[in-house]
Amino acid sequence: MLRLPDHFDPEERGARARDYFLQGFNCCQAVLLAFADVLESNGQASEELLKTIGSGFGGGFARLREVCGSFSACTMMAGFLSPAGPSDMEARTANYALVQEMATAFRERNGGSIVCGELLGLREKGQEGPAPSERTAEYYKKRPCPEIIRNAATIVAEKMKEAAR
Repeated sequence: MLRLPDHFDPEERGARARDYFLQGFNCCQAVLLAFADVLESNGQASEELLKTIGSGFGGGFARLREVCGSFSACTMMAGFLSPAGPSDMEARTANYALVQEMATAFRERNGGSIVCGELLGLREKGQEGPAPSERTAEYYKKRPCPEIIRNAATIVAEKMKEAAR
């Protein structure tokens, strides 16, 4: 079980993730980094590792517009909350149940999908090429990403609080 800092607040963690995204991190990295201090203090992962492992998940897997990177981060965080080895079927079931709960909450808060292209209203997935979009004021105006990322991190934080009880 993860030890949480005093005054751990899911809304603050959501805001933290949104702010990381607004600093230029991709959606997956932003959610993971919102929990770097918790994972570091529990000896589970460093900020540098989280930046690295989340780097290819932006834009729904490298702008392929598949599963949203922020939901991918939820799934990764489920591994820290409910770890499961290959032969421990009970633990795997608990992990999968947690991911499914997060998916339900994510869909409820973000318009019914966990798929990047659907969340962004894009008809064609994987047609944009690998170059990231420039982060301009116009980019942020037309994207729901900051709010989606905030919701994703809030969901993770809520599950962390539940697990710590």
